[in-house]
Amino acid sequence: MIKEFNTQAELSVGLEILWQAMSKDLNVITQRVIPNIVKDVKVIEGDGGIGTILLFTFDSDVSPESYQREKITELDEVTHEIGLQVIEGGYLSQGLSYYKTSFQLSAIGELHTLVNVKIFYEYEHNTEEKSDHPFKTSESTLFFLRCLEKYLLNDASR
Repeated sequence: MIKEFNTQAELSVGLEILWQAMSKDLNVITQRVIPNIVKDVKVIEGDGGIGTILLFTFDSDVSPESYQREKITELDEVTHEIGLQVIEGGYLSQGLSYYKTSFQLSAIGELHTLVNVKIFYEYEHNTEEKSDHPFKTSESTLFFLRCLEKYLLNDASR
């Protein structure tokens, strides 16, 4: 059974700038935002829209998994929603049979954005469920969002 874990973050970045970074520039910007974790991101299929497959290569010092393939399953320009489903490696090598993260961005004034994060996950049949797993994965997602905020506020202008 697929379970859901929700969290949110308020970022000090305008909606359009954040949306551009997350929906259009994700493959270019991720390794700049978290260079100690992600070595490389490549688009291996698609044009950046729904169905696009991204290959994330991780730093071997950080993750026991060397890569993760993610597919864009949601992309809505009007509601500013993007969904990424892990289809190989990464979390699927750690006892999960399904893992998807959805981000929904909402403007809070001109220079702030609320990001609602939904994490959908399911454990493999023979895997013991870990009660802190969704919390840990949400922490890494929130860490990425904070690093992205810092990058967009500071480093992106250089």
